Amino acid sequence: MRIVTLEEHISLPEMTDLIPKDALGGFGQSERMQQLKPKLADITGERLKSMDDNGISIQVLSVDSSGANLLNPQEGPAFAMQYNDLIAQRITGFEDRFTAFAHLPMTAPMAAADELERTVKEYHFRGAMIRGLTQDKFLDQPEFVPIFERAEKLNVPIYIHPGLPPKGIADIYYNGLPTHSGMAEALACYGWGWHSETALHVLRLLYAGIFDKYPKLKLIIGHMGEMLPMMMARSERAFKPGNGGANQRTLSDTFHQQVHITTSGFFTQPPLKIALDTFGVDNIMFSVDYPFSTNEMGIEFLNAIDLPQEQIAKIAHGNADKLLNLNVVQ
Repeated sequence: MRIVTLEEHISLPEMTDLIPKDALGGFGQSERMQQLKPKLADITGERLKSMDDNGISIQVLSVDSSGANLLNPQEGPAFAMQYNDLIAQRITGFEDRFTAFAHLPMTAPMAAADELERTVKEYHFRGAMIRGLTQDKFLDQPEFVPIFERAEKLNVPIYIHPGLPPKGIADIYYNGLPTHSGMAEALACYGWGWHSETALHVLRLLYAGIFDKYPKLKLIIGHMGEMLPMMMARSERAFKPGNGGANQRTLSDTFHQQVHITTSGFFTQPPLKIALDTFGVDNIMFSVDYPFSTNEMGIEFLNAIDLPQEQIAKIAHGNADKLLNLNVVQ
């Protein structure tokens, strides 16, 4: 069966070396992250072999760092353009196995919208991945409107991925933990903090009326819905239309119509069951979160899903093919 994965990360050292180390706030420097650097830098070597060994047809690549998000509006656009050009160069000749989400200079929103359009039209990138907050701001702020307008016009999704916690949050929530053990990083990022922050991000977009203002906009979030499936019923009550927010539709209606989730990094069946019960099978897409999770873990999970074959095919490739306009022979 064809298998598409779409939260699969790269980090090219010639670009990351250009980011000031103090901009990272101490995160991303753990021993585990250092060990993964070669895997993040590789595309057509070990990564491709692992895809072949595990039957993965195509990966959608995305930059594993805030990158241009950490640069000022003057430096960010050129950095993002250089990064996207480099990605396109590295996957030339392997277009049947790799495509990408654009890396955007979020501190310069109009330039980010232009870069999204350039990469979609010039390189056939499939949308963009935005990581976390930009200068401590969520995407419901007015300055980010050009990005949503352009994504809707181009008919490509925006993937909201967790990012580094803002300094103020890190100082309060994650201060005083032993940094040498990686505990602070784990709690702030992949162990908990990332997921709750991204859920909050999507709820803020709902409450601000962004989905209603851009009804053709499609968002993707990873990690089996970033805690939202479990909280769906409670959040549904809190965010009813007329409860003070700008949203005109219910949370469930909005998410079913405009929010898609991936399985990235979640490989047990109970979270999938909740996701199926809340988001529905048409809104769920298989992903691995390579190299932070292994393709073997992902495929073992996919093979264990107890659903009719046509529904498994939707999760494995059909939903992604449709959303990302992957022109393939089915």
